[in-house]
Amino acid sequence: NYMAHWLIKSEPFKYSWDQFVKDGQTFWDGVRNYAARNNMRAMAVGDQAFFYHSNIGKEIVGIVEVIKPAYPDPTAEAGSPWVCVDVKAVEALPKAVTLAAIKAEPKLAEIQVLKQSRLSLPAITDAEWKLVCKMGGVKL
Repeated sequence: NYMAHWLIKSEPFKYSWDQFVKDGQTFWDGVRNYAARNNMRAMAVGDQAFFYHSNIGKEIVGIVEVIKPAYPDPTAEAGSPWVCVDVKAVEALPKAVTLAAIKAEPKLAEIQVLKQSRLSLPAITDAEWKLVCKMGGVKL
């Protein structure tokens, strides 16, 4: 069965990787963008995502796994179209992969993180996933 890959962004001062690891799991709420929501709706249990510190740091620091598919976002108004998923922390990247390193890698020229930089939940292709994992020292 095919596993898709994603990237979720959080500003470290709002919700950091360290806090997430302490919590173990969380629900990923607050997405208010249709493209990001559509990606979230496509997430399946077992899919993995990079955890990216946005604004400050600008680097991929960890890997998370989807443990519950999309359901109505409890932080949104009732009847609104917004959803969230539950995710758990899997592992930290031995070496954070910075946005600068991603920009400097020609094989990642098409990655959605760069192409659609305002998208809060981009999809990651299998080839991109493997390459970023390698850059971050993750054993696949």
